Amino acid sequence: MERIVFLTGRLAEANLRRVLASIEPPAFEWNVREIGLQVAALMTADMIRRRVAAPLVFTQADGRELPAERVIVPGRCRGDVEGLSGHFGIPVQRGPEELKDLPRFFDRAAKPIELDEYRVAIFAEIVDAPRLSVEQVVERARAYAADGANVIDIGCLPATPFPHLEDCVRAVQAAGLEASVDSMDADELLRGGRAGADYLLSLKLDTLWIADECESVPVLIAQDQADMATLYEAIERMEARGKPYLADPILDPIPFGFTASLVRYQALRARFPQAPIMMGIGNLTELTEADTSGINALLFGVCAELDVAAVLATQVSQHARRAIAEADVARRVMHAAQRHQQLPKGLSAALATVHARHPFPDSADEIAATAAQVKDPNFRVQIAPEGLHVYNRDGLRVAQDAFALWPQLGLEDDAAHAFYMGVELARAETAWQLGKRYVQDQPLDWGVAVRRPADDAEGWCAPGTTLTHGRRKP
Repeated sequence: MERIVFLTGRLAEANLRRVLASIEPPAFEWNVREIGLQVAALMTADMIRRRVAAPLVFTQADGRELPAERVIVPGRCRGDVEGLSGHFGIPVQRGPEELKDLPRFFDRAAKPIELDEYRVAIFAEIVDAPRLSVEQVVERARAYAADGANVIDIGCLPATPFPHLEDCVRAVQAAGLEASVDSMDADELLRGGRAGADYLLSLKLDTLWIADECESVPVLIAQDQADMATLYEAIERMEARGKPYLADPILDPIPFGFTASLVRYQALRARFPQAPIMMGIGNLTELTEADTSGINALLFGVCAELDVAAVLATQVSQHARRAIAEADVARRVMHAAQRHQQLPKGLSAALATVHARHPFPDSADEIAATAAQVKDPNFRVQIAPEGLHVYNRDGLRVAQDAFALWPQLGLEDDAAHAFYMGVELARAETAWQLGKRYVQDQPLDWGVAVRRPADDAEGWCAPGTTLTHGRRKP
């Protein structure tokens, strides 16, 4: 079996050994090496280079020493870990951020699934384009594209003049993006097509002539929403002409025909097995007062089963402000699940914005055992099912209300530390209430619901003191 050395700190060493011993069946041999620091999360690549001699030796149970074959460092280890691979002459990689995730970490490592592929294109609609300047349209288009949109849908408004429609189409395309024009007015659709729009939303039988006047790909809808025969006829006419199209039976909101509209999509797929289908998902995300991440997950599961080619997404309601980014994650997750024939679990936690699958990695007894080892005055904060756990050398305090802990901390004369602990305890209480992961000194992870800059784990991070710029480190 592979020989792996795990580097850690004093406080985490016993827990790390317990977790490694619990992995069944054992897939590797392991050594644990404490490198002379208390908190594993403060480990850096430079520190490892200074404190751990090369080549790394692996000590077997019988005392024999053999070369190590891999090194796992803490998930929060900062610095150039890839450079350590060259230094030791064997692979060095970061483990998970939490020790209890090691079994899942090795399970994923055995069968990694990337989310770099998808089948569904996202049309992102700018619903009020006539009221925006060309520059504002382009600015929003770029924002939508950054969230994952493939086509920018320039939405027209009823009885609203749109003199700069052509300029918007050309400006969006000049920004390197595909553009569609979305209108129920034949004149606006024709103008958009002649301006070079890539797609037109939407054409019916009585406006299908517009497709002959331009090169734009039309999205076809029924003459009357429930009259699928007219949609089928429009499809047959486009196929007879050998022209590309998308067909949209229209997804209705809940509880105003949603189920019946799903049946229409299924009927379309059965009638035309190869037809490229579009599904407008805004009637669900915008018109249902529920977290849109879950709605998107469900809808893109339906899209995967129906082999939908494109969706039309909107971000109008404030509760749907991340709908496009959610759609991007959902299409990748559902494509991967379908391609690898597995349930959409364990592929990404980005859509689980409120609750975590494994919110409490440590039990109250394990936290108490760690707390008993602490010999310094710095507070550590963890959560378990029983509540918030705060400890330092003076003991362990447990409560379910951050305010209940305040009188026990003795910080009345230390404003900076009191502010820091207030922030951390508020985060911890929120995480405990919702069942989310909490990691001291880290923002709560809200998945795709919150735009966060990518964490540069390769960047150098000094160990620091216990209080830096008003922040007390664990």
